[in-house]
Amino acid sequence: MPVIQIDNLSDPALSDYSGLTDVALRRISEPEGGLYIAESAKVIERALAAGHVPRSVLCEAKWVDSIRPLLADDVPIFVGESALLETLTGFNLHRGALASMHRPVLPSVASLLQDARRVVILEDIVDHTNVGAIFRSVAGLGADAVLITPRCADPLYRRSVRVSMGTVLQVPWTRLPEWDLAAPMLHDAGFTIAALALSDDAVTLDAFALEPPERVAIVFGTEGDGLSRAALSVADTVVTIPMLHGVDSLNVASASAVALWALRV
Repeated sequence: MPVIQIDNLSDPALSDYSGLTDVALRRISEPEGGLYIAESAKVIERALAAGHVPRSVLCEAKWVDSIRPLLADDVPIFVGESALLETLTGFNLHRGALASMHRPVLPSVASLLQDARRVVILEDIVDHTNVGAIFRSVAGLGADAVLITPRCADPLYRRSVRVSMGTVLQVPWTRLPEWDLAAPMLHDAGFTIAALALSDDAVTLDAFALEPPERVAIVFGTEGDGLSRAALSVADTVVTIPMLHGVDSLNVASASAVALWALRV
């Protein structure tokens, strides 16, 4: 495979990696060109294992020998000194390597629901760290898929992938339409929609987990405001995590871990 020493940052082949600061990438949820960035050898390996196709890799020379065996012969590896790579990307590549990956085609909602028993729905969660952490909980605690609303942050954003330890590349996921279309899809597939929220008529997670529905979609809401009225209006039940010492709720990523553990099979 070609190992290319970088000596000119204006090379169009490097445009995938140019200015990858969090601020810059937050302006676009799913970049034009159908690409995402996988960071670190572990994440790159998980992306390849999931069948994702790399366009190129960027790293320092000392990482070439560990990256080379993972790649097909025609994938170029761009190599440069640390300071030069930081100038290109906008951050320090302390995790060793970046890969520009072609985005896979998202599956249909129906295909993900077909054989699933536990799915997680993320409504308008905008923090990429929370999205990545939830995917890690889903992978570790056994839910079957993640469905995200149209305004939810991109699971393939670099920080989401990194925080998830690459599990966003293993867990099946796709985007839902708006609730007026999404709720009938879930109900037709036999799912009970359980909204995690504060409500006077909510059941506790302990009680809900005693005899959970055979198929359940657990909905988690955006940071701060929680679930929308539309989400609550289509929910079959509202579930709350009992709290102590005047604390009313957990961070959404923490709440997802608690709920998934309680509902594990």
